[in-house]
Amino acid sequence: MFRNKLVCASLIAFAAGRNLASGRGGRGPDRRTIQRRRPLRRQRRIAGVFSKGTERQMERTGCDFCRAVAAAALGDPEKVVFVPLITSARFLALRTGQIDVLARHTTWTLGREVGLGLHFAGILYYDGQGFMVTRKSGIGKIDNLNGATICVETETTSKENLDDYFQARGWKYQPVLVKSPAEAMAAFSAENCRAYTSDRGQLASARVTAPAGRRLCSSCQARSQRSRWALRCSRGDEEWFTLVKWVLFALVAAEEYGITRDNVQAKRQERTNLMLQNFFADQRPLQQSLGSQT
Repeated sequence: MFRNKLVCASLIAFAAGRNLASGRGGRGPDRRTIQRRRPLRRQRRIAGVFSKGTERQMERTGCDFCRAVAAAALGDPEKVVFVPLITSARFLALRTGQIDVLARHTTWTLGREVGLGLHFAGILYYDGQGFMVTRKSGIGKIDNLNGATICVETETTSKENLDDYFQARGWKYQPVLVKSPAEAMAAFSAENCRAYTSDRGQLASARVTAPAGRRLCSSCQARSQRSRWALRCSRGDEEWFTLVKWVLFALVAAEEYGITRDNVQAKRQERTNLMLQNFFADQRPLQQSLGSQT
């Protein structure tokens, strides 16, 4: 049995992942503990991708995924608690059981998977790192940032990518290190840095939510690195990892087959489509092995 609610989180970028948090990673709550405790706990972030619409209704990709996991594990998509976390606290929260799933914009790297003792269940979203500048600066290309001050979050692959990108070109920059997107935008708006670098999804969110952001900010036409926004859960419970992973696979398949909330019952009745029949096939023995309540 899983606990009464799932606790979910959300962040995401791409690189070799050289920085490892201290400690090798403890063991989070297992599947039965999650079912007993309820609800699912997840970290939240990023307007548009992971955003808060109303107190009861979280929206977009990461939130919908966590609702799908809650539906599979607990039988109710609303049994989710969204936990806000700063970047530096995300992995510790997952390893210590403060959250059950990390669906935030966090890059899948070898260093994180091996060094932090995490399971990456799959890629939810592809992104790429970019740069945001003010329109009045006249900076239209990344080449114009050589020697500039740049705001970047600490303990992220964005910082590593920035170092690699500039060093490969023999460029220099002055880092303005911040702990959160809000702090980065505050420094950027106060003109403490000429550019703000992060994943493009994060930059788009910051531009949309900042006062007069669309009018005052623009993006450099460059992508320094590709990002794999991946889903993570702690090691120690293979059943929980398998359930999270196959919820993602099922959602991808549903997208490919054109299955939506509005047509799912009609699709279930299509007897001539063998792929749909296999998709909707009775899997109760496997569901019971995983403790799924759907």
